[in-house]
Amino acid sequence: MEYQTITLEMSEGLAVLTLNRPDKMNSLTTQMRAEIAFAMRDAARSARVIVLTGAGRAFCTGQDLGDGGNAASLDLERTLRDEYQPMLESIYDCPVPTIAAVNGPAAGAGANLALACDVVIATESAYFLQAFTRIGLIPDAGGTWFLPRQMGLAKAMGAALFADRISARQADDWGMIWEAVPDAEFDAHWRIRAGALAKGPTLAYAAVKKAIRGAFESNLPDQLATEAQLQGQCGKSRDFQEGVVAFMEKRPAAFEGR
Repeated sequence: MEYQTITLEMSEGLAVLTLNRPDKMNSLTTQMRAEIAFAMRDAARSARVIVLTGAGRAFCTGQDLGDGGNAASLDLERTLRDEYQPMLESIYDCPVPTIAAVNGPAAGAGANLALACDVVIATESAYFLQAFTRIGLIPDAGGTWFLPRQMGLAKAMGAALFADRISARQADDWGMIWEAVPDAEFDAHWRIRAGALAKGPTLAYAAVKKAIRGAFESNLPDQLATEAQLQGQCGKSRDFQEGVVAFMEKRPAAFEGR
């Protein structure tokens, strides 16, 4: 597929999906949502880690209110159901680790696009903004689901109601994201992080994602049973055998993954 609104680069197990509408601060259009969903599923077939980032000075500023004509006439329910949901599910359900490398402002649906990834690494000059109530809406694109899970009920409610900017450093301190990194170190840092995951035990990573996400809807006995089942599967993998041998030989493990 030839992409018009994104780029997709693949190298040594690392896929970098870049939102590529820098003149529009990477705001989301119908075409971009479709391209993201397709590219995520395409990359997941061969990549060992996928990074989502933005071109230019913004990560993503949410819905392009000029896409499709008059914003006030948009069928928001249909758009969220038919366009946003497939895009978000392609990220959240991705079988390999996903990183949002937030290089600048992440606002509205753009903030929640980042939160759909497994790990969020942001440059210190970036910020997150649940801008929805400023135009009479509620957080969407998964915002009402991601926010309370990642920053707690009190912070999530304040972020949604007040629609204040949350700096990358605040987001880091509140547990909303994994880490905020000085701007000068940002690009090199997320590439090192992504490279480490690309060399890691892919099967174990998939099991980690399943176990940790399932914990929110599980009681302790059920979660212990899930852990036992998934650990049993990992314990039969070549990656586990290699990990043990590498540990005993005091060398880095060469994981096969999938």
